Amino acid sequence: MAKPKVGGTAPIRLELEAGKKYFWCSCGESTNQPWCDGAHKGSDFNPMIITVEETKMYSMCTCKQSERPQFCDGSHKSV
Repeated sequence: MAKPKVGGTAPIRLELEAGKKYFWCSCGESTNQPWCDGAHKGSDFNPMIITVEETKMYSMCTCKQSERPQFCDGSHKSV
């Protein structure tokens, strides 16, 4: 399986709304990080659809190396 491109070297803090669908970029090619802009077309990647149960601030992964794909786990520190 292809490895994603590093889309950024730091998380992006965003308020996400409970119950709303978000399309997280899994390929790293999107210019609208952390969200999908369709740049994955023709690759092995697809956006990850996420919803959260609580409206609050989240640290969204942009390095694409996190063990919790869409959320930052600090993996960007070793990219």
